[in-house]
Amino acid sequence: MSILGNFVWSIADQLRGVYRPHQYGGIILPFTILRRLDCLLEPTRDEVRALAEKHEGGALDVQVKRKTGLTFYNTSEYDFARLLEDPEGLRANLIDYISHFSGNIDVFERFGFEAEINRLDEKNRLYLIVSKFADVDLHPDTVPNAAMGDLYEHLIYKFAEASNEEAGEHYTPRDAIRLMVDLLFAEDSEALLEPGTIRTIYDPTAGTGGMLSVAEERLLERNRQARLRLYGQEINDLSYAICKSDMIGKGQDVGNIRLGDTLADDKFFDKTFDFCMSNPPYGVDWKASETAVKGEQKKGGPTGRFAPGLPPVSDGQMLFLAHLAHKMRPAREGGGRAGIVLNGSPLFTGAAESGSSEIRRWLLENDMVDAIVALPIDMFFNTSIPTYVWILDNAKPANRRGKVQLIDASEMWTKMPKGMGAKRKEIDASARERIVKLYDAFTENENSKILKNSEFGYWTITVERPLRLNFSASRAADLDDQALAKAFGKGSDPAPFLTVLADVGNRVYLSRDTFVAAVRGTFSAAGLKLTPSQYRSLAIGLGKPDDSAEIVLDAKGNPEPDVPKRDTENVPFTYGGNTLGDIGREETVKTYFEAEVAPHVPGAWIDTKKTKVGYEIPFTRLFYTYTPPRPLAEIDRDLEAQIAKIMGLLQEVEA
Repeated sequence: MSILGNFVWSIADQLRGVYRPHQYGGIILPFTILRRLDCLLEPTRDEVRALAEKHEGGALDVQVKRKTGLTFYNTSEYDFARLLEDPEGLRANLIDYISHFSGNIDVFERFGFEAEINRLDEKNRLYLIVSKFADVDLHPDTVPNAAMGDLYEHLIYKFAEASNEEAGEHYTPRDAIRLMVDLLFAEDSEALLEPGTIRTIYDPTAGTGGMLSVAEERLLERNRQARLRLYGQEINDLSYAICKSDMIGKGQDVGNIRLGDTLADDKFFDKTFDFCMSNPPYGVDWKASETAVKGEQKKGGPTGRFAPGLPPVSDGQMLFLAHLAHKMRPAREGGGRAGIVLNGSPLFTGAAESGSSEIRRWLLENDMVDAIVALPIDMFFNTSIPTYVWILDNAKPANRRGKVQLIDASEMWTKMPKGMGAKRKEIDASARERIVKLYDAFTENENSKILKNSEFGYWTITVERPLRLNFSASRAADLDDQALAKAFGKGSDPAPFLTVLADVGNRVYLSRDTFVAAVRGTFSAAGLKLTPSQYRSLAIGLGKPDDSAEIVLDAKGNPEPDVPKRDTENVPFTYGGNTLGDIGREETVKTYFEAEVAPHVPGAWIDTKKTKVGYEIPFTRLFYTYTPPRPLAEIDRDLEAQIAKIMGLLQEVEA
């Protein structure tokens, strides 16, 4: 395909001087799409023209579909061959040709194609470009659908390269998609082999349609009689146009490919699917969608797609994760499965009861996380960071219920002969087969861990230590406005109190009660009064930490917490053998505190009102294998050998 791709891209040589290199894609891509559609329409062109003379509008759509099986058409008298017969009228005729496509072909307006045609004509390049594309045979008999998808992606890569953009913003490497598809289909493999099987698959970040195309190819490889209906939504105009064009060639319903922001406006809000796939952008903020997302969360109630929680606005990956979980066919209707590629952040980011943690909690407590696979680094075009495939399932088989399988496939790769952007590694067929076998086996080994859902949960407890302060009236000059307002009342004049306070002296008190008694006596003698609460506030303002002082008590006689010494601890749900999850909170937390905290922090206690529930997936830690350091004797021998070598070299220099 690179030969054909390079040939098509070479047509851009005709654009030199008129366009900058980064602008070539805006010409080459729409002309490639147009030529593909032209070739697809060739066998039925005369029949469609005849139908157009008898029908129009919706009636014509129905008749064309019935007679030709096509979901699109063009009623113009032109094609590439006839366009070239009239060089003088080429501009007007080409625009006429494009304008006579059926209403569901809206791809050319996404490129501003008519304006480009006018510019090419003005610069005397239009005939050259059209004639070059007329020589390229893109009929499905010559360039099958799979190869056409590869051609689109090759051109996208060249376009991104020339524009100094990231190719990965537009499409996902095929090897990563094939792995995800095989994992998705693994639990439904027998049903997918039945004659006449029909399934639906959806990609909310469709890009150029690569994931949808590969899913269809993989299913047809298994069962030629199967049918996979493809649905997708894409926010980028260019990618949307290519995706839709590719779906046209596959005979898919092009109305199932829709343009728009999935987070702000789900174009398939009333549908769920057998399979869902996505490779959302990593670390990209969702500020543009924020108002719509938060509004939907409020209106959607407890069953809305964003009900579990909202991650930080700086990264929208987990919104897509929650979205996919809601797009799976409900378990009562047979269930659905989803696969999504994410970086490491969604595994652990966010403290207990943060939006991110709550999304993980919702997924795990509802038993929707089936497996997570760590991919090799350098797998994607625009990033070298670690990435993971999450497999979701809302109707797990009995042996997988209540559990999550973690698979470390980070070393299962082969080196590419030539890198593309940041991509230098690929998962070949043998590595893919090995990963899928690990998944199917559902057993533990060095590359596979199986954990209960509850093993990812924890409580964040707040550990308080008693406040100990000493007190001295000599610190009155250090009181700020806020402390003065608390002690003497907002808007009150503190001067009389501060003047009398000096009479208390410079003595340092180790007991608040004793200090307050001394101050109250002095104030009473001067005719000044404060409430008990004000006396406590004044004492706190004049206090300093002192471990030898008495514990400061509140109005109810309970120890006041020392806020700067406040600490938190994460207590795993499974600590001490607890098998009850959050139900066993009280006893498990008590056991943890008595064993891990109390012996080291005398007088500490847990503020149970602040206890929070959190979930994280410590993937790296679970697969970590300790490697002991080299013995010191071995290191010494190596150092001595190196020193001897250096001394020998110095002696040679001196000689």
